[in-house]
Amino acid sequence: MSLASYIGCNIELSINDDEYSGDFFYIGSCFAGERELQNAKKYQLTTPYVYEVSSPWGIEISEYMDQETCAESKEKLLELCKRMDNYLEKGDYFELFSCWIGEESDKREGEITLQINNFDIDQIEIPEKMLVRFEK
Repeated sequence: MSLASYIGCNIELSINDDEYSGDFFYIGSCFAGERELQNAKKYQLTTPYVYEVSSPWGIEISEYMDQETCAESKEKLLELCKRMDNYLEKGDYFELFSCWIGEESDKREGEITLQINNFDIDQIEIPEKMLVRFEK
């Protein structure tokens, strides 16, 4: 099984559906198929556009992860916020949800809201099945 991360937003993004090219991550297909994207949209996200954040591992920040993977997730999250900040207008937002492939319709473990450019990455915890709303 694979941990997938999904983002939802109110705008259409340019996505890279080419195979993983060695970038840290990209927005486009990796583990999830159309059914998983639709389930993430239907059960977890509130936005019309849903994308997979593709990398060898989803974004998960929790005390139960090994330190190396957790550090990589923190880097990915900061880069994702930086990229999304370029797309979003003031007052807009994007959502992030990570889960194991096939668990997109499962109950959420929680929900938090953060400012896209104003949070301490070392003070947050984002375990699987947590919905995070990043506001600009």
